[in-house]
Amino acid sequence: MKFKNKQTLKQIAELLELEFVGDPNFEITGINEIHVVEKGEIVFVDHPKYYDKALNSNATTILINKEVECPKGKTLLISDDPFRDFNKITKHFNPFIASKENISSSAIIGENTIIQPNVFIGENVQIGKNCIIHSNVSINNNCVIGNNVTINSNTVLGSNAFYYKNRAEGFDPLVSGGRVIISDDVDLGASCTIDRGVTGDTTIGKGTKIDNQVQIGHDTIIGKKCLIAAQTGIAGCTVIEDEVTIWGQVGIVSGLHIEKGTVLMAQTGVTKSLKKGVYLGSPQRTYRQSMRETIYLKNQTNKEKK
Repeated sequence: MKFKNKQTLKQIAELLELEFVGDPNFEITGINEIHVVEKGEIVFVDHPKYYDKALNSNATTILINKEVECPKGKTLLISDDPFRDFNKITKHFNPFIASKENISSSAIIGENTIIQPNVFIGENVQIGKNCIIHSNVSINNNCVIGNNVTINSNTVLGSNAFYYKNRAEGFDPLVSGGRVIISDDVDLGASCTIDRGVTGDTTIGKGTKIDNQVQIGHDTIIGKKCLIAAQTGIAGCTVIEDEVTIWGQVGIVSGLHIEKGTVLMAQTGVTKSLKKGVYLGSPQRTYRQSMRETIYLKNQTNKEKK
């Protein structure tokens, strides 16, 4: 999440009421999660397992719960609860704006786009030309939709990320300050749910077609001309390259990378990043391997019957 105006280390420290290490005038351009963080941005870390990864990431300001040696060219914000303070930054620079109308007056809607009855369109939404938005669709704040997009009934864009910290008093949500970006020529089926990014964008590539009842988690990137069948669930921070085919009821865990042209057969459970190929089963195996196993088991059963 980029700030509208650059901030200084001192300004952020004063906002959060924290001690800092580094030049008070050090420029900060935004915040981000560790897997996509860029130079000039803040990343937070609150577990020793990830200290080195955060300190050596592209982030140039690290919000951390321990006093450590500051890497050259970077700055630190010392917090007893980085998760809490990261949420404070999101709320301050990207506050939730409650809607007062079904279609916000701040929304930009392109020529020849059809909006059916009972659609909700939130603040600062952009919708391109020649789209069809069917009844009971909800498009939450800051979503961006390209040209020639069809969204079928009851689909929700821009819901909050499923991302929580387990505290003694209950689960504390990480505030979602990102967006959903739908590229040109995308079709979304009925009752799909696409979560906004936590700090970045959840992105659906040009020409991708998504069936009914598909869930796509926060900050996931789906490439061009993918086909995703019904009841598939894709967890957050996953990258799916172009022309991937995913058949029904596939489940994909978070943080994976699936190469261009891969095919996932129905009910495959994906637990690791995949090279191009055809996969089946849970956990996933190559289609050929799965078929060999099936034939072997069938032959063993036949032998036992004799």
